Amino acid sequence: MDWKIRLGIIGGGQLGKMMIAEAKKLGVYVVVLDPSSECPCHSICDYHIIKPFDDSKAIMELAEKVDTITYELEHIGVDALIQLESQNKQVFPTATSLKIIQDKYSQKMRLMELGIPTPAFKLIDSVSSLQSVLDEYKAIVLKTCFGGYDGKGNYLIKNPADIECALEALGQGSLMAEQFINFKKEISVLACRGQKGEVVVYPVAENIHEDNILTETFVPADISIETSKKASGLAYKVMEAFDGVGMFCVEMFVTEDGDVYVNEVAPRPHNSGHYTIEACITSQFENHIRAVVGLPLGYPNLIRPAVMLNILGKEGYIGEPVYDGVEDMLTFGSVKAHIYGKSVSTPKRKLGHVTICGSSLEECKKISNLCKNYLGINKRC
Repeated sequence: MDWKIRLGIIGGGQLGKMMIAEAKKLGVYVVVLDPSSECPCHSICDYHIIKPFDDSKAIMELAEKVDTITYELEHIGVDALIQLESQNKQVFPTATSLKIIQDKYSQKMRLMELGIPTPAFKLIDSVSSLQSVLDEYKAIVLKTCFGGYDGKGNYLIKNPADIECALEALGQGSLMAEQFINFKKEISVLACRGQKGEVVVYPVAENIHEDNILTETFVPADISIETSKKASGLAYKVMEAFDGVGMFCVEMFVTEDGDVYVNEVAPRPHNSGHYTIEACITSQFENHIRAVVGLPLGYPNLIRPAVMLNILGKEGYIGEPVYDGVEDMLTFGSVKAHIYGKSVSTPKRKLGHVTICGSSLEECKKISNLCKNYLGINKRC
C-alpha cells in the first residue's frame, strides 16, 4: 500500500491523543477536528481544524485533507459523514453504523433483531406509557435516546414518585425505558474488526463505577470461564451486527446466575480499554489505527494482569488541574501514569489514568489501593 497515510480524527480529547501516539509510530499524518484550541490533541496533531464536531462544512474540510476519517466520540455530525461515504470517502467505523448507535433505541432494536440478549426496553411517548412500563418491569432505567454518556441522560426509577423527577432531569427529548437488571458485575469486552472482516477480541474486563463514572478496571475479570466465553462471543456478534471496522467496546451486565446482557455499544476505543497500552501485545489504540487505515490487526492477548485507575476531577473545584500524588505513585515501579493535558478540571471529569501491571491481579489491586491514598487533583495554592 502507499505509505503516505493521511488520517482525520473527529474529536481532540484523550482518546484521540492516544490514537495519534500510535498513528505516529506508523508515520501517519493526522488532522484533528475539535472546537477547542487547548484540547489534548492540539500539541501533537499535524493540523487542527478548530470548529464544532457537527459543523458540516468543517467535516467536509477535514475530508479534503485526509484519506480516511475516524472519530473518538459518538456525538458528531453523522449526516455529513454519510454524505462522504456516498462519495466513496472512507469513514471507519462506518457512518451508517454510527447513525444506528447514536440512537440508543435503534441500537437496542438492532441487537434484539439479531438475538443478542439485552435488558427489555420500550420507547416512551407519554407519562402514561412510562407508568405502564414501570408497572410491568418494577424498576427501570429511563434513558435519553441521544447524547447521554458517563451516566448523563440516565435516571433510575424504582417507584411512581420518581417519575416526575426523572422527566424533569432528562428533558423533553426522545426517551426509552429499560428494565433494571440486578447485576452482580459490570464487564466490558473490546473487539476490533479489520477492513477484510477479521476480528480480534480482547480479554473480558471488570469495571467499577461510582455515580455512573468508571473509576477502576480489573483484567482479567473475576468471572467463570463459561461466562467469559459467553461475553466474548457476544462481542463478536456485535461486531458483525454493525459491520464494524475499528475498535468497539461492548458494555455488559453479569447476573448472579451467570447470564450476560449487553448494555450499550461504543464504536471507538474505550476508557475501560486503557489497560491494553501496557498489558496487551497490541493496544486498543494501535489496533484501531491499523484497522481504519487498512493494516493487518495485532494480537490482543493479555501479557500480564492489570488494574486501570482513573484520575478524576475533585468535587467542589473547577479550574486549572493540579495533579497531586503522581510522584508518590511512580515510586511503585509497576505504575504507569497518563496525564491527558486537559485545561480545566471539573468534578469527576476524566483527567488522566494510571495502569498497574503485575504477576497477579491481587498484587495489582494492592498497589492500586495504595495509589488511591496519594491521588488527588486540587486547586493550586
